[in-house]
Amino acid sequence: MRKVNSKKATAISIVLIGLVGVTCSKAIAQTAPISYQITVNSDLDSDVQPDRELTLREAIEIANGSLKIDRLTDAERAQVKSLPNAKGSQIQFNLPSERTTIKLRKALPDISSQNLIVDGTTQSGYDSQSSFAKEVSIPQPVVAIAPADGVEIFRGLTIVADGVTVRGLSLYGFNAIGSLPTSTPSADIFISHQSPPPDITDQKQPAALYYSNRPPQGVIIEANWLGIPPTGKLPKQPSSFGIYLFNSNDAIVRRNRIANHEGSGIVTSVRATGTQILENAITSNGFDGIPHGIYLEGEIANLRIKGNTLCANDGSGVYLFKPTGAIVIEDNRILFNDRSTNYAAIYLMGNDHQVTNNEIRNQRGAGVAITSFPKSDRNLIRNNNFTALKGLSIDLNSQRNVTERDFITGDGINRQRDSYFRRVDTANGAINAPTFLASAFPMFNANQVNIDGTADPDTIIDLYRVTGKIDPNLPYGPLSEYLTTIKTDANGKFGASLKNLNIGDTISAIATDPQYGTSEPALNARIVNPDLSVPISTNVQGANVQSTPACTTPPQIAQTPPPPDPIVLSVPRQIHFALDRDEISPASAKVLDRIAAVLNQYPTIIITLEGHTDPRASDAYNLELGFRRSRAVRNYLLRQGIASERMTVRSLGETQLASQGNQIADYARDRRVEIQFADVRDVEIRFEKQETDLQLESN
Repeated sequence: MRKVNSKKATAISIVLIGLVGVTCSKAIAQTAPISYQITVNSDLDSDVQPDRELTLREAIEIANGSLKIDRLTDAERAQVKSLPNAKGSQIQFNLPSERTTIKLRKALPDISSQNLIVDGTTQSGYDSQSSFAKEVSIPQPVVAIAPADGVEIFRGLTIVADGVTVRGLSLYGFNAIGSLPTSTPSADIFISHQSPPPDITDQKQPAALYYSNRPPQGVIIEANWLGIPPTGKLPKQPSSFGIYLFNSNDAIVRRNRIANHEGSGIVTSVRATGTQILENAITSNGFDGIPHGIYLEGEIANLRIKGNTLCANDGSGVYLFKPTGAIVIEDNRILFNDRSTNYAAIYLMGNDHQVTNNEIRNQRGAGVAITSFPKSDRNLIRNNNFTALKGLSIDLNSQRNVTERDFITGDGINRQRDSYFRRVDTANGAINAPTFLASAFPMFNANQVNIDGTADPDTIIDLYRVTGKIDPNLPYGPLSEYLTTIKTDANGKFGASLKNLNIGDTISAIATDPQYGTSEPALNARIVNPDLSVPISTNVQGANVQSTPACTTPPQIAQTPPPPDPIVLSVPRQIHFALDRDEISPASAKVLDRIAAVLNQYPTIIITLEGHTDPRASDAYNLELGFRRSRAVRNYLLRQGIASERMTVRSLGETQLASQGNQIADYARDRRVEIQFADVRDVEIRFEKQETDLQLESN
């Protein structure tokens, strides 16, 4: 396991905002006047040259018009057919069945041919009716594109033309580890305007001869696996980002599997207006940089995120950073994110966003958090299903709270405010949460209970049932099940008679005013007997039903009943590291192999990886070193087939030393990752300690 390169990590963590031109291929030609059907029949990659086979590099240059047909041999020309009536060229694949991975020796030319289709579904063996999961329809690709072993290439496909479609491919391993320039972002697929024109102030050619910086229109990226080989395993070298929409309009990103990236799965920068992100599986991204499933900034007006599974990403499922324009987030499954920090499932900056009909669950932060700095108003958060959250379902930040934590997960419950400045100091115009008139409402008539409360005048009130495990120490719970909608009167009063509640239920509510947005949840209220008593078995509807964390379900899975007895295991629970290092040693790898075998045998076990250091550095340095160590263990276990949603990453730095001594052996015991095991069925697990992999420093 390689050590994190600080230069590379810095490059990954910075999203370039004002960059006008990008470093694209210098050989950009006019769109070919004739459209072709071009068949790639070679997995080799070399300089363009006449031979018996046609490579992907040659196919792109033919489509771009920079490689003329008369330069091809007869055998190559047989792979090219003219399409007189087509809007653009098509690149198809007919690779040998045992050689379907194209290993690049250098970066491919930019795709500058309008309406070009690069279609991996044409390869023999592609099954369009299959899918890797029940929840989404994304077939397994056959054709893969990756850097050759030992070669660094920081982009897979760079698209600079309108109407380009890329489908049915696997792209992975595109990264800039440190030896390549990183002035522009790395990605599996990068979409941007063409290179800016040269300085023509001293030239006589008119500027019209040069390409404009107009962003590509209508690019379609569909049915690809990005960051993932066709085998589905974690690649030896992860990609930096999945799809980087640096500058584009009306792109469609549809039914892709995007996983295992050091940064976010999808990123926008200068412009991504009109983008449609539809029905993708965006999982396990952001473990060494921008940690979110989808990271949005720049001009993103009319962007829509719909029908996606956003799971097990290290940060938020969707994170907005100072964007321009409003977006819609609807009908998504957002679960098991924030694997290393307590991010909100959705973090919003900006105005007029809509978050509706999403399933948001198993988050250690808030469900939806909205910043107050920069000012963010009129964000509508309605008809979502929240389950198993550690924070508020909706958290409106106050400008009093602008620490790093507040830009991650929110600042907790706001107090009721009616000051003159209330509208400017908190997100969504400081709209007050509803207040129930009582903390318990008795049910006098069978299956009917009267609910009363107050909120801001003339606002819409959505009532919810709160289900799941409810922390008795918290006055709120997740808005799990929508019940009904009512409206306050001019005095802010509301009331309803409900017949869909049971004694023992817990309820909450939110208020929405289109002028300001949606509020935080009301404090919980209970439905009780007429004598105010509550049955012992309360609110069990969906309360304690737990299952192994899983982002998606395989098409066919064997159902094995879990053993009812406590699991008694003889397996180690920590590994150790060398001084100031985060690499997995061969001895530690053997220990982790034993742990991986247990985790594969017992899929109901989930783990927390806690990174520790010895005390001989600053607190900040040791905290980061602990994270690097725990992430290294997580990445090793990922390669052994352990799903990322079953693993949480933590760093305790030097705060919990294994020993209190100051000898070499004591420090060696401190440098460790401890693995905390838990079973979702709440059964007992017993483990052993081990020190066979201690790494003593030299005197």
